[in-house]
Amino acid sequence: MDELRKKRLTAAVAAVYRYLRSQEEHQLAMAAVSQPVSAPALGAADLWSASGRQAMMEMRRLLQLRVIR
Repeated sequence: MDELRKKRLTAAVAAVYRYLRSQEEHQLAMAAVSQPVSAPALGAADLWSASGRQAMMEMRRLLQLRVIR
């Protein structure tokens, strides 16, 4: 019975080791293939939406400080 446990433990450890090794190899392969992606340039619409978002956050801050009531 003790020998059977050792065999099972050895098989489990080997399976986990193989799985981790395959994951590492997959990550290395993906890193070698992937190209750096440049960030898209901000357009006029993005600036307008950012400005609107900033105004909303400012109004909320003023409401939280109870400046406007």
